[in-house]
Amino acid sequence: MAEVANDSANPDINLLRGINDLAKHAPRGVDRVVEFLGEYGLVALTALLAAWCWWRLARRSRRADAPAAVAGVLWALVAAGIAVALNFPIRELVQRPRPFDEHDGIAVLLHGTTGSSFVSAHTALISAVAVGLFMVSRVYGTIGILLALGEGFCRVYLGVQYPTDVIGGFALGAATVLLLAPLGLARGPQRLAASPRRRDRPRGLRPAACRHGLRDGRAG
Repeated sequence: MAEVANDSANPDINLLRGINDLAKHAPRGVDRVVEFLGEYGLVALTALLAAWCWWRLARRSRRADAPAAVAGVLWALVAAGIAVALNFPIRELVQRPRPFDEHDGIAVLLHGTTGSSFVSAHTALISAVAVGLFMVSRVYGTIGILLALGEGFCRVYLGVQYPTDVIGGFALGAATVLLLAPLGLARGPQRLAASPRRRDRPRGLRPAACRHGLRDGRAG
């Protein structure tokens, strides 16, 4: 049986219970929606947001900042994968039990969740994408940050993670993007910037020197 903790002395647990208690009074349909969003929905929306942002920025191929912006979106996705990978050794190091394993009265809506609770991989993934998008577009980045906040709320609502697990996910995702950005973006913009120049010359168009040589040969 889970131990009854002294909730009044721990603001993390107080906030956990305050959010999780909403699930006890909400209709079953609301719980199912939050369950879907917290496990799959918001991650899928974040992927669609990144794809839409990449497509919009890629269309601005005539602008000088387009290659760097497109590279920034790609880096946001790569950094999200790195953040999720870093989450595994952190969990092994911290070994924090799930809230429902330590505290009575937690409404668990997402069954089958095991392993260490800290940090939230879902939140780290979405936060990394959100911060990466914010580096190239404040509009898309702000939408991504709202999705990350929604994901954090859902994880606590479902009773599978503490608020500090979610905060740790925010920090991990943001730190991965910002600290590794100089390395991740070191060559990306240059490569993307070079590719349009290769496409600018139509196929079959010969250099000016060759054309002049042909004309000289015919004249002789």
